[in-house]
Amino acid sequence: MSEPIRLLLADDQALVRGALAALLELENDLEVVAQVGRGDEVLDAARDANAQVALLDVEMPGLDGLAAAELLHRKLPQCRSLIVTTFGRPGYLRRAMEAGASGFVVKDTPAAQLADAVRRVAQGLRVVDPALAAESLASGSSPLTQRETEVLRVAVRGGSVNEIARQLHLSEGTVRNHLSAAIGKTGARNRADAAAQASANGWL
Repeated sequence: MSEPIRLLLADDQALVRGALAALLELENDLEVVAQVGRGDEVLDAARDANAQVALLDVEMPGLDGLAAAELLHRKLPQCRSLIVTTFGRPGYLRRAMEAGASGFVVKDTPAAQLADAVRRVAQGLRVVDPALAAESLASGSSPLTQRETEVLRVAVRGGSVNEIARQLHLSEGTVRNHLSAAIGKTGARNRADAAAQASANGWL
């Protein structure tokens, strides 16, 4: 019998991590060799454990799952990334693929399907939640520029124009222009609505 596929699990919720590990360990050909709770621990843990597939949550402290996937893709390409997230947002899917992830599934995927996704990713195939793929194609890529995205990221935390300007080293006028453009592009009522819509689409 061939060696089991070596897995790394990265999720900041220990309970979720433990449940995923228990489910995947039921499969004879899968072995969980490392678990971490922070995105900035992924690369070292994958390297130390010689992991072949990293299952990454999107929202983690230190480094989010998309940034961790990009890091693995650049520094440790033999370890493939599978994003496993609660947040099935089309923008996240697009960003995950751009970051070099091999797959993207949501956490309520049935256990057998998740195990199958892991096997396919390990073989070098791409696996994407079909409903999310259709939604991603329908919604298209983010209409926001990089600067508009940065401004909305700070705005989403409730920062005033002055605070956003200070944090991003921009003038208040420039911040207002970016906010106005973002409101127009998202068809939002105000900047809070623009930030909420961009966040819901996974553009931030």
